[in-house]
Amino acid sequence: MAKDTRDRILMAALEMFSQNGYAGTNIRELTASLGLVKSSMYKHFKSKEDIWNTLLDEMIAYYNQRFGSPENLPPVPDSLDGLVEMTMRMVDFTVHDERIVMTRKLLSIEQYRDERARELATKHFLTGLTEMFTHIFEGMMNKGLLRRDDPEMLAFAYTAPISALIHLCTREPEKTADAILQIKAFSEHFIQVYRQDD
Repeated sequence: MAKDTRDRILMAALEMFSQNGYAGTNIRELTASLGLVKSSMYKHFKSKEDIWNTLLDEMIAYYNQRFGSPENLPPVPDSLDGLVEMTMRMVDFTVHDERIVMTRKLLSIEQYRDERARELATKHFLTGLTEMFTHIFEGMMNKGLLRRDDPEMLAFAYTAPISALIHLCTREPEKTADAILQIKAFSEHFIQVYRQDD
Protein backbone atom coordinates (compact mmCIF):
# COMPACT_ATOMS: atom_id res chain seq x y z
CA MET A 1 0.00 0.00 0.00
CA ALA A 2 2.85 2.37 0.89
CA LYS A 3 4.52 1.74 -2.47
CA ASP A 4 1.19 2.34 -4.22
CA THR A 5 0.85 5.74 -2.49
CA ARG A 6 4.46 6.60 -3.32
CA ASP A 7 3.91 5.69 -6.99
CA ARG A 8 0.68 7.71 -7.13
CA ILE A 9 2.51 10.75 -5.73
CA LEU A 10 5.25 10.39 -8.36
CA MET A 11 2.79 10.05 -11.23
CA ALA A 12 0.78 13.06 -10.06
CA ALA A 13 4.03 15.02 -9.66
CA LEU A 14 5.14 14.08 -13.19
CA GLU A 15 1.83 15.32 -14.56
CA MET A 16 1.97 18.60 -12.62
CA PHE A 17 5.66 19.27 -13.29
CA SER A 18 5.13 18.63 -17.03
CA GLN A 19 2.23 21.09 -17.13
CA ASN A 20 3.23 23.78 -14.62
CA GLY A 21 6.98 23.38 -14.20
CA TYR A 22 8.74 22.85 -10.89
CA ALA A 23 8.09 26.34 -9.52
CA GLY A 24 4.43 26.21 -10.54
CA THR A 25 3.79 22.92 -8.72
CA ASN A 26 2.43 23.27 -5.21
CA ILE A 27 2.79 20.36 -2.77
CA ARG A 28 -0.54 21.11 -1.12
CA GLU A 29 -2.32 20.97 -4.49
CA LEU A 30 -0.39 17.85 -5.44
CA THR A 31 -1.40 15.94 -2.34
CA ALA A 32 -4.97 17.26 -2.45
CA SER A 33 -5.33 15.99 -6.03
CA LEU A 34 -4.66 12.51 -4.64
CA GLY A 35 -6.98 12.88 -1.65
CA LEU A 36 -4.01 13.05 0.72
CA VAL A 37 -2.78 15.55 3.28
CA LYS A 38 0.74 17.02 3.17
CA SER A 39 1.84 14.89 6.14
CA SER A 40 1.08 11.74 4.08
CA MET A 41 3.53 12.90 1.42
CA TYR A 42 6.28 13.40 4.01
CA LYS A 43 6.07 9.71 4.92
CA HIS A 44 7.46 9.01 1.44
CA PHE A 45 9.44 12.13 0.46
CA LYS A 46 11.34 14.72 2.49
CA SER A 47 10.53 17.65 0.19
CA LYS A 48 9.45 18.74 -3.28
CA GLU A 49 13.11 18.54 -4.30
CA ASP A 50 13.17 14.91 -3.11
CA ILE A 51 10.11 14.15 -5.25
CA TRP A 52 11.80 15.87 -8.21
CA ASN A 53 15.04 13.89 -7.93
CA THR A 54 13.27 10.57 -7.28
CA LEU A 55 11.06 11.19 -10.29
CA LEU A 56 14.05 11.88 -12.53
CA ASP A 57 15.82 8.73 -11.24
CA GLU A 58 12.76 6.59 -11.97
CA MET A 59 12.17 8.06 -15.41
CA ILE A 60 15.82 7.50 -16.39
CA ALA A 61 15.49 3.83 -15.43
CA TYR A 62 12.10 3.54 -17.17
CA TYR A 63 13.44 5.06 -20.40
CA ASN A 64 16.70 3.10 -20.42
CA GLN A 65 14.94 -0.23 -19.86
CA ARG A 66 12.32 0.27 -22.57
CA PHE A 67 14.12 2.40 -25.15
CA GLY A 68 17.83 1.80 -24.62
CA SER A 69 20.75 4.07 -23.81
CA PRO A 70 24.51 4.28 -24.36
CA GLU A 71 24.74 2.04 -21.26
CA ASN A 72 21.99 -0.34 -22.47
CA LEU A 73 22.55 -0.57 -26.22
CA PRO A 74 19.97 -2.20 -28.49
CA PRO A 75 21.10 -5.04 -30.75
CA VAL A 76 22.51 -4.11 -34.14
CA PRO A 77 19.93 -4.85 -36.87
CA ASP A 78 20.68 -7.73 -39.23
CA SER A 79 19.08 -6.05 -42.24
CA LEU A 80 18.33 -2.61 -43.65
CA ASP A 81 14.62 -3.19 -43.09
CA GLY A 82 15.55 -4.06 -39.51
CA LEU A 83 16.92 -0.53 -39.03
CA VAL A 84 13.62 0.99 -40.17
CA GLU A 85 11.64 -1.39 -37.93
CA MET A 86 13.84 -0.65 -34.89
CA THR A 87 13.64 3.09 -35.54
CA MET A 88 9.85 3.02 -35.81
CA ARG A 89 9.52 0.95 -32.60
CA MET A 90 11.63 3.55 -30.79
CA VAL A 91 9.60 6.40 -32.28
CA ASP A 92 6.29 4.72 -31.41
CA PHE A 93 7.39 4.29 -27.79
CA THR A 94 8.75 7.84 -27.55
CA VAL A 95 5.67 9.47 -29.06
CA HIS A 96 2.91 7.35 -27.48
CA ASP A 97 4.15 6.40 -24.00
CA GLU A 98 2.43 8.98 -21.78
CA ARG A 99 5.19 8.94 -19.13
CA ILE A 100 7.84 9.62 -21.75
CA VAL A 101 5.78 12.40 -23.34
CA MET A 102 5.33 14.08 -19.94
CA THR A 103 9.02 13.63 -19.13
CA ARG A 104 10.00 15.27 -22.43
CA LYS A 105 7.73 18.23 -21.63
CA LEU A 106 9.15 18.43 -18.10
CA LEU A 107 12.75 18.45 -19.36
CA SER A 108 11.91 21.04 -22.04
CA ILE A 109 10.46 23.36 -19.38
CA GLU A 110 13.06 22.79 -16.66
CA GLN A 111 16.30 22.57 -18.68
CA TYR A 112 16.78 26.33 -18.19
CA ARG A 113 16.30 26.19 -14.41
CA ASP A 114 17.75 22.91 -13.21
CA GLU A 115 21.25 21.64 -14.02
CA ARG A 116 20.22 17.99 -13.84
CA ALA A 117 17.26 18.57 -16.17
CA ARG A 118 19.62 20.36 -18.59
CA GLU A 119 22.04 17.41 -18.61
CA LEU A 120 19.23 14.91 -19.13
CA ALA A 121 17.69 17.01 -21.92
CA THR A 122 21.04 17.14 -23.73
CA LYS A 123 21.53 13.40 -23.29
CA HIS A 124 18.04 12.31 -24.32
CA PHE A 125 17.48 14.86 -27.08
CA LEU A 126 20.98 14.75 -28.62
CA THR A 127 24.13 13.08 -27.30
CA GLY A 128 22.64 9.80 -26.05
CA LEU A 129 20.88 9.18 -29.35
CA THR A 130 24.06 9.96 -31.28
CA GLU A 131 26.06 7.52 -29.11
CA MET A 132 23.48 4.75 -29.52
CA PHE A 133 23.26 5.11 -33.28
CA THR A 134 27.04 5.43 -33.64
CA HIS A 135 27.21 1.91 -32.19
CA ILE A 136 24.35 0.72 -34.41
CA PHE A 137 25.79 2.16 -37.63
CA GLU A 138 29.30 0.91 -36.89
CA GLY A 139 27.83 -2.56 -36.37
CA MET A 140 25.83 -2.34 -39.60
CA MET A 141 28.97 -1.28 -41.49
CA ASN A 142 30.82 -4.27 -40.03
CA LYS A 143 27.97 -6.52 -41.24
CA GLY A 144 28.31 -5.06 -44.75
CA LEU A 145 24.86 -3.42 -44.66
CA LEU A 146 25.95 0.23 -44.79
CA ARG A 147 28.83 1.69 -46.73
CA ARG A 148 31.89 2.80 -44.79
CA ASP A 149 31.61 6.32 -43.42
CA ASP A 150 32.13 8.12 -40.13
CA PRO A 151 29.55 6.34 -37.92
CA GLU A 152 29.30 9.25 -35.48
CA MET A 153 28.54 11.75 -38.25
CA LEU A 154 26.00 9.34 -39.75
CA ALA A 155 24.38 8.91 -36.32
CA PHE A 156 24.10 12.67 -35.89
CA ALA A 157 22.69 13.11 -39.40
CA TYR A 158 20.14 10.34 -38.75
CA THR A 159 18.94 11.22 -35.25
CA ALA A 160 18.75 15.04 -35.43
CA PRO A 161 15.81 15.26 -37.89
CA ILE A 162 13.98 12.39 -36.14
CA SER A 163 14.42 14.09 -32.76
CA ALA A 164 13.12 17.37 -34.22
CA LEU A 165 9.99 15.61 -35.53
CA ILE A 166 9.41 13.93 -32.16
CA HIS A 167 9.50 17.36 -30.50
CA LEU A 168 6.96 18.53 -33.09
CA CYS A 169 4.66 15.69 -31.96
CA THR A 170 4.97 16.89 -28.36
CA ARG A 171 4.26 20.55 -29.26
CA GLU A 172 1.53 19.85 -31.80
CA PRO A 173 0.00 16.39 -31.14
CA GLU A 174 -2.41 16.77 -34.05
CA LYS A 175 0.61 16.46 -36.40
CA THR A 176 1.80 13.15 -34.89
CA ALA A 177 0.50 10.83 -37.64
CA ASP A 178 2.10 12.93 -40.40
CA ALA A 179 5.36 13.25 -38.45
CA ILE A 180 5.57 9.47 -38.00
CA LEU A 181 5.07 8.95 -41.75
CA GLN A 182 7.78 11.53 -42.41
CA ILE A 183 10.18 9.75 -40.04
CA LYS A 184 9.57 6.41 -41.79
CA ALA A 185 10.11 8.01 -45.21
CA PHE A 186 13.31 9.67 -43.94
CA SER A 187 14.62 6.36 -42.52
CA GLU A 188 13.97 4.59 -45.83
CA HIS A 189 15.61 7.45 -47.78
CA PHE A 190 18.64 7.34 -45.47
CA ILE A 191 19.06 3.64 -46.21
CA GLN A 192 18.90 4.24 -49.96
CA VAL A 193 21.67 6.83 -49.66
CA TYR A 194 23.99 4.91 -47.33
CA ARG A 195 23.32 1.26 -48.11
CA GLN A 196 26.29 -0.89 -49.11
CA ASP A 197 25.83 -1.70 -52.80
CA ASP A 198 26.80 -5.21 -53.82
